[in-house]
Amino acid sequence: MEMNIFENKENANNGPRSITILGSTGSIGCSTLDLIKFTPKRFEVVALTGNENVNLLIKQAIAFKPKLAVIGNEKLFNELKEGLSGTKIMVAAGKAALVEAAEMGSEIVVAGIVGIAGLLPTIAAVKRGAIIALANKECLVCSGTLFLNEVSRSGATLLPIDSEHNAIFQVFDFNNSSSVDRLTLTASGGPFIRSSREELLKVTPSQAVKHPNWDMGAKISVDSATMMNKGLELIEAYYLFPVEENQIDILIHPQSVIHSMVSYNDGSVLAQMGTPDMRIPISYALAWPNRFRTPAERLDLSEIGELNFQKPNPKRFPALALARDALKMGGAMPTVLNAANEVAVDCFLNEKIGFLDIMRVIEEVLDETSNSTLHQLSEISSCDYTIRKRAQEIAFELT
Repeated sequence: MEMNIFENKENANNGPRSITILGSTGSIGCSTLDLIKFTPKRFEVVALTGNENVNLLIKQAIAFKPKLAVIGNEKLFNELKEGLSGTKIMVAAGKAALVEAAEMGSEIVVAGIVGIAGLLPTIAAVKRGAIIALANKECLVCSGTLFLNEVSRSGATLLPIDSEHNAIFQVFDFNNSSSVDRLTLTASGGPFIRSSREELLKVTPSQAVKHPNWDMGAKISVDSATMMNKGLELIEAYYLFPVEENQIDILIHPQSVIHSMVSYNDGSVLAQMGTPDMRIPISYALAWPNRFRTPAERLDLSEIGELNFQKPNPKRFPALALARDALKMGGAMPTVLNAANEVAVDCFLNEKIGFLDIMRVIEEVLDETSNSTLHQLSEISSCDYTIRKRAQEIAFELT
């Protein structure tokens, strides 16, 4: 889609940049705060939000002194309030409070809440024209054009911090986008790339969350193991960059050194490389259009020795075809795909279904769902609720 969502907004006053972190207790949030700790004079923390990990949120708030700390789970409000008593930090809880945190007047908002739960707070930050450092791919998967229209209308800036999309962003020639032939998203292949079907039948949640290269949360780690994470990233890339669906490839690269590539019509291929450390793409978004030094380990290709690539096996990774088909169908289907996946992964993590059952739940939900067009956020929320309920029923039938 041709849209200037990466508008250059340099820091106007040369002072600390104000920042809100939605999902500060998750892996993205923790990496962001590590960067702020490393360069404390660059940033002033306005708000921090978490969902369940109230103890970590309390520690973060005491260390970084935001104006507001929000816990998503309302049952943990009193614990948060007690933990921050004696400070000047305001405390709040619940979904509405997450939106209020996003609406506070910070220059940068890191959208790190996992899943569709991050959509409404991120939209709230978009509407006030903030710089959005986007890690929540579900914003674009579930609301696509609607989300980007709001970005354009408000004058917000959208900067991707998923490693793959950030890599493309760094090497994509936006002034000559017609010269781009293809985008290639790389994937590690996850922990089970060489596992047999018999072995996959016995996979446990503790095995699935042990990603070979990246330090990520449980849900995203499972998505990496099924490669649904890459399927969702394919949809996100379609909305972020001016290319068609059939111009986006996925390639397994076990070393996670090349994070993505852009191929041009003259035969050139530009790749962004680095160690698998999320602080690198996060720092690029926080400093853009500049850069700053990070504590990330430097890449040493002589030590790595070799880089390997292979096409993903469609039988082993059916999630890729499901995601591509959902994108082609458009309408409600990407929202349906995401909702079914979130429910199925949650059921797997709680040991209610097996690893291979994740795809069974998603496929059954997609097969029985009639497509429709979603014009408003309320329609997306309604679709998400309906699909979650049906996915839970299907998962229950598998137990």
